[in-house]
Amino acid sequence: MVHTERTRTDVLIIGSGIAGLTCALHLADHCQVTVIAKTALDEGATRWAQGGIAAVLDPSDSVDAHVADTLAAGAGLCDPAIVRHVSENSRAMIDWLVSLGVPFSRCEASEHCPTPFHLTQEGGHSHRRVIHVADHTGRSVEQVLLDHAKAHENICLMSRHEAIDLLRDDDTVIGAHVLSKNTGTIKTMQARAVVLATGGASKAYLYTSNPDTSTGDGIAMAWRAGCRVVNMEFNQFHPTCLYHPHDRAFLISEAVRGEGGILRLPWGERFMHHYDERGELAPRDIVARAIDSELKKHGIDHVLLDITHRGPVFIRRHFPTIYERLLKVGIDMTREPIPVVPAAHYTCGGVLTDIEARTDLPGLWAVGETAYTGLHGANRLASNSLLEGLVFGQDAALSILRWLEEMPPRKIKAPLWDSSRARDPQEQVLISHDWDEIRRTMWDYVGIVRSDQRLKQAQKRIRVIQQEVEDYYCRHTVNANLIELRNLALVAELIILSARRRKESRGLHYNKDHPEMRKTARPTVLKPR
Repeated sequence: MVHTERTRTDVLIIGSGIAGLTCALHLADHCQVTVIAKTALDEGATRWAQGGIAAVLDPSDSVDAHVADTLAAGAGLCDPAIVRHVSENSRAMIDWLVSLGVPFSRCEASEHCPTPFHLTQEGGHSHRRVIHVADHTGRSVEQVLLDHAKAHENICLMSRHEAIDLLRDDDTVIGAHVLSKNTGTIKTMQARAVVLATGGASKAYLYTSNPDTSTGDGIAMAWRAGCRVVNMEFNQFHPTCLYHPHDRAFLISEAVRGEGGILRLPWGERFMHHYDERGELAPRDIVARAIDSELKKHGIDHVLLDITHRGPVFIRRHFPTIYERLLKVGIDMTREPIPVVPAAHYTCGGVLTDIEARTDLPGLWAVGETAYTGLHGANRLASNSLLEGLVFGQDAALSILRWLEEMPPRKIKAPLWDSSRARDPQEQVLISHDWDEIRRTMWDYVGIVRSDQRLKQAQKRIRVIQQEVEDYYCRHTVNANLIELRNLALVAELIILSARRRKESRGLHYNKDHPEMRKTARPTVLKPR
């Protein structure tokens, strides 16, 4: 039998990245907040973000220009009101981070900058508007937010706690069942409000720039609870992840191309100008498809990203993390180009939310990569993701405070976890086998370039796997690997269902059987039965 216990809090936040911690810090002066993370508190995707945060800071830039760039990248599927809302709040969120002590890179004395901070330009942006901390922005922001959260008496931070499913009373979400990895106890964590901040689902693919935590947990839990999900077919593949047998998951920041990095074939020839007049500064979907096309055309394993012409001093100053990481695998980016390939990077779809981050269910909010806010549409503009987490983390907090004020606490006891019919698994081979097959199937059939037949084959296989996993889940004691596999199988099916519904090519979704983009843009909305 699994040990169980019950806990209570005002707000339960599932996920400790930039969106979850921003929400927690804006709530904590007014209520008790519990933040759970399924591994270490700083091990989510935020920590891995290198490039920076898009914000309108340069006097020559404007909200209108940022909006226009975001809408162009989103290929007709962004919500213009949401895009403007996020851009208009960008400066305030940067000011907030500065007030907390985030050490954004400042301009050198020799540089002529319109702001005290160094701004870089990335693919799809018409201006330099990406504020950063060298090439480790996410790590620095995450650490500052965590330090403030740890210091706040109303915030309880719990590492190694994995949410299993949401709890409902009628239509209202009242908490979650949560596995403590340290003790094996399954906790019934009741809360007056629940926030999903669990990140994306790029671990559904064989090659990804994401940490192991990105298994679509929030999306899967919200779907099982009854929430709609939107645009799951739009999976962003980052064009430039390191191609190396010992470090395949390391991302080479967009900022390398933004600062003049050139994409070349292994024999030195440039190719991006054949695909887009913006060359290396084209949006990520265009660059990723261009690289994929060259790999297939020439039968090669990788292309090269070359920034050696900027010189050692510039490279080491602007990209210290990338420089040091590459040296560990024998690559000196100041003297030689970097071998790169595309890899799954960002989930542009997710749980449907409104401008206050509310989902379909009362008592449940979703923020960050877990949510579909309408900001990204069919493709995410570089460095808009951290900004989205900041803006909607704050918006969710304000919405929750109104909810707590208006809604009296429910005098109910959510059911404890029942493991009376479960037995400990005798072997783990099904989990490891199905995990591997999901990721290979998604990479081979639901990747950068798709077809009707590939999607049909993928759906057939994923449904078999999903049924295997559900049968196994119902009969055995849960563990972290099984929870993640169950979520990953479900999210993979949602991606395929969405991709099969879109009979066109738009943004990140390219189907060679439907290569043209339709004149009318509509989101793909999936609703649980």
